[in-house]
Amino acid sequence: MLIASMDKQFDIILKNRIIFKRILENTPNEELLKIPNGFRNNIWWNIAHAMVTQQLLVYKLSGLAFTIEEELINKYRKGTAPEGEPDAEEIEKISGYLTSTIEQMQEDYSNGAFKNFEAYMTTPKIGLDSVEDAISFLAFHDGIHLGAILALQKVIKV
Repeated sequence: MLIASMDKQFDIILKNRIIFKRILENTPNEELLKIPNGFRNNIWWNIAHAMVTQQLLVYKLSGLAFTIEEELINKYRKGTAPEGEPDAEEIEKISGYLTSTIEQMQEDYSNGAFKNFEAYMTTPKIGLDSVEDAISFLAFHDGIHLGAILALQKVIKV
């Protein structure tokens, strides 16, 4: 039963990531990187941040190695802000990671890779006590950042 309900969580996260990927593919770089007045970050940072947060909440808290470069994690983790402009290679890399990291996570979950988990309190005060909690929280977290992206798009297009 748990695997079936987790499949739904993976599906929701993957659908969010496909939306992020479409936004990357269909938004000019100028709009991706613009930080409008009243905002602290841009569309690009929100997408990259959502992608690296998955690595921290699921892999790091489970005591496992990251499946992406630590340099990207350090650049886009909680507490960071946009710095400079990403080059085409970085944008392409993160675009690919948006879905591949979720597919890898689902495979690792199915194979029982997540045996340990360090409890963690998130910024919105949602406690994570298991890898299942972390995966479920990712759907919420990605949704928060999708909402921020939609707000940014609206302000940029005005």
